[in-house]
Amino acid sequence: MASHKVITFGEMMMRLSPPDFQRFEQANSLEIIFGGCESNVSVALATWGVPVAHVTRFPANPLGNAAMQFLRQKGVDTTSIQLGGERLGLYFLENGVAMRSGRIVYDRYRSAFAEIEVGCFDWESIFENATWFHWSGITPALSAACAEECKRAIRIARQRNLFISADIYYRSNLWKYGKKPSEIMPELVENCDLILANEQNLDEIFGIPIEKTENPFVSAAQKMMKRFPQIKKIVDTERISISASHNQIRAKMWNGKDFLITDYQEINPIVDRIGGGDAFMAGLIYGLTNYQDEQQALEFGICASALKHTIPADVNLITVAEVENLMKGDNSGRLRR
Repeated sequence: MASHKVITFGEMMMRLSPPDFQRFEQANSLEIIFGGCESNVSVALATWGVPVAHVTRFPANPLGNAAMQFLRQKGVDTTSIQLGGERLGLYFLENGVAMRSGRIVYDRYRSAFAEIEVGCFDWESIFENATWFHWSGITPALSAACAEECKRAIRIARQRNLFISADIYYRSNLWKYGKKPSEIMPELVENCDLILANEQNLDEIFGIPIEKTENPFVSAAQKMMKRFPQIKKIVDTERISISASHNQIRAKMWNGKDFLITDYQEINPIVDRIGGGDAFMAGLIYGLTNYQDEQQALEFGICASALKHTIPADVNLITVAEVENLMKGDNSGRLRR
């Protein structure tokens, strides 16, 4: 098996969107795009030259083949992807603009990935030569087997001393198999080195109350690290939504001793905000593995996320040079010849 550095695990879906900011009710056609929380991370990293493999399950039909082909075209290793099940998960997106919010409708129930069986992936061989494993809170939400297989992957990654990161922003409406996030997530998170979460997540999932302190994020992060000593960094992004087309975003980190924060990046107009958080996570992974300075890594992450908002579709096809130019303050958007 080819050597990898980063392994991502999670469902990749087909996204169907009305063109030109149309509403669902008026659309006569839908544009096909592929994306998913963890696969978006893998595509961004592959674009930046990082060896990366995505682990998922696709149906053995033309839609599954198209999804597989998309990942291969973007440079993601697909050798650990399994074929099986009946259907590819779908979601429908109506893009918002100005004061009109976007809308999402999921159609992923009983998808090929949601119906994986525990033990179906050979994590020992998947993690061979890998240094980093990334997952998200969406995966354990999809089914009991997905939660159990995610736990297996994390346990084996920990045994092999991989750095483990998790985006624990979860979708509350996805948990339909009788378990709450608070019953599943603590056991998954206890072996992680870095988590992306806000104070509300830490309150709802782990029962860490939001305190009215000068910096509630740091207070919550300190309590989280005390409860889960393996966690070394907690990160989050903050967004000011002036309209659906105009946002400001910044990033912050508590690394156990220092609070790091970036300046706001102004995004106006937004072309597509889907995948902005995944672009931040990919940028942070890239930054932490390529820069000596955590502040620089955080800056790379937030600038990568800001630039993703200018790209249609779920994945971030921005170059390292473009991110680094924005880090230096070049936000002019001047034509480059």
